[in-house]
Amino acid sequence: MDEYEYDQYDEYDHEVPHHFICPISLQIMNDPVIVATGITYDRDNIQRWQLHNQNNTCPVTNQPLPITTDFTPNHTLRRLIQSWRVSGQVHASQPSSEVKVISINLIKNLNLSEMKVSSLKNLQSLASESEHIRVLLKEVGVVKAMINVVVSCYLNNTIVGLEEALNVLHLVRFTHDDTKSIVSKHDRIIHSLTWVLDLDLFDEEPNTRSMKLHAIVLLKDIIHNAESLILERLNRDFFKSIVLVLQNREINNLEHGIKEVLHVMLTTCTWPRNCSMMVDSGVVFELVEIELGSPEKGVTELIMGVLFHLCSSADGRAQLLGHAAGLAVITKRLTKVSQKVDERALMIISLISKYSGTYGVLKEMMRVGTVEKLCMVLQVNGVHSYSREKAREILKRHSNVWKDSPCLDVTLLTRYPS
Repeated sequence: MDEYEYDQYDEYDHEVPHHFICPISLQIMNDPVIVATGITYDRDNIQRWQLHNQNNTCPVTNQPLPITTDFTPNHTLRRLIQSWRVSGQVHASQPSSEVKVISINLIKNLNLSEMKVSSLKNLQSLASESEHIRVLLKEVGVVKAMINVVVSCYLNNTIVGLEEALNVLHLVRFTHDDTKSIVSKHDRIIHSLTWVLDLDLFDEEPNTRSMKLHAIVLLKDIIHNAESLILERLNRDFFKSIVLVLQNREINNLEHGIKEVLHVMLTTCTWPRNCSMMVDSGVVFELVEIELGSPEKGVTELIMGVLFHLCSSADGRAQLLGHAAGLAVITKRLTKVSQKVDERALMIISLISKYSGTYGVLKEMMRVGTVEKLCMVLQVNGVHSYSREKAREILKRHSNVWKDSPCLDVTLLTRYPS
């Protein structure tokens, strides 16, 4: 930027909109361009960053960025900057008719194959600028337009434009009202997002993981706000895809990603039919494997919540007991994480002891320390606490088998009657 331009903006008594500023130079952009990571920079600055310093990462995201001069011009932002320079400012608090007109034209251009990708990138750039602009985008129908792109990619088995559409949807997100409208008019959206989770041909692509994470978040939004009829129509393929995500260690290593998946499961497993399909898909085994990695408290609480629902069925309990560490990992979490985990773990142990309490299983509970932990819960919790009463109930149920356990004080089972 030359000296004249600095003087020109010194005359303004307002701040420059932050999205007009190049992240590298911290100056207003003259020629904004979109790089492969979706971030907009001034062309001269990003070229200087790459060529002079030989940097092959994005300055903002630190993601790999191929050294190239072939960037996508951000015409939308360029026009906004030019308009701002002419008028003195763009009032973020006012409904921007110009932004709406530009957005509508970009949405229309999605129907032109030669302009589809560039239009999506411009919409993505707009959506990343401010909450005010995201509201404007929703008002002109960007949610419906992006869903059409995602569904079209699914139907045509292509990822052209998929990343940008998912990014826009992730930025604008869904409200409860949006979800009702989306599902009623776009019944393929759940199948489409599930398809994204199943993509495995492009695992070498650096943005594949972010696409899957965005798909998970959007699925959680839809499932969380969906009416019961939608949750009752989920099929076996949906839950198989969930298992594939659980098996994806890259996503599981991201706390945000695994929590979104577990929220989807916790919402859907309240229906017995869904529980059955989850168990058939091997979800219990995968949850135990994740819990063996000692995740943070929030993840453990969600896992225990899902396992409680799954262990309400005989097949779910059998799958948990079939895992060599299934009973042990539930036991280990008792008194170690939170009151919520204690309550859910006790409910799981209660279900197993009541409905699957064979002599072998009861002996296994002694071997892995379940009986010892139950006695500990009995002693450290208040007289009328839920955890204490549940532990006492379990111990009394099988006291004839566990009476010789050195940790079991039979008087504790009768000292405070229910």
